[in-house]
Amino acid sequence: MKFSLVFCFLLMMSCSSKAKSKGTLVTPEYQENLIAVLDSIWKKEQVPIRSRDSLMKIYGAESELVKQQQAIYERNHIINERKVKEILDKYGWPTKEMAGERGNWTICNVIQHSDNEVRIQYLPMMRRAVKEKKLEPRFLVRAEDRIATERGDLQIYGGQMKYYPETKSFNVWPVFDPENIDKRRAEIGLEPIAEFLKNRFDFEWNLEEQIKRTAEFERNQNKQ
Repeated sequence: MKFSLVFCFLLMMSCSSKAKSKGTLVTPEYQENLIAVLDSIWKKEQVPIRSRDSLMKIYGAESELVKQQQAIYERNHIINERKVKEILDKYGWPTKEMAGERGNWTICNVIQHSDNEVRIQYLPMMRRAVKEKKLEPRFLVRAEDRIATERGDLQIYGGQMKYYPETKSFNVWPVFDPENIDKRRAEIGLEPIAEFLKNRFDFEWNLEEQIKRTAEFERNQNKQ
């Protein structure tokens, strides 16, 4: 009887140890591989985007060279999105130590460039990651604004730009309550909207203009 009890105890300890080992994600091999995978995704996602944007400044948005880079990016993104979803579905949101310095930025960029249903799917995971200090709030803000614009709603923090063919220029997608946007941004640790847009897009924020654009947007929404 004693032998049976001891044997069962040892068997349980062995199973527990194996389960614990299986659930441990941060092995050196896993971490090194994840960082390498995310680094590859970053390059394949960002290089054609940056080439496209540089060519756009020289030749305009309708240039064939711009369209070629856009096509390369779109092909790469399909593969990148699949890889990112596999990582998140299997392991959850990685810590900075697991993903490397640029890893979370890479994941967020791929999600940002995906369809709205993908952003909505991973939004709860992103919110948890922010609470757990795994993710900077600015990445969550980008996703929330993108979801709003894709739905045809006013954005909250002003990070989304849109190309308007009628004027052949970019402008901020209309913002909810533009007068208080800097207050909202400050509450989550973001710089003023004018500073952000100038640094990110070389775009000049004009509060009076944006108030008018928001009012026009709301009038059009009410007509529908």
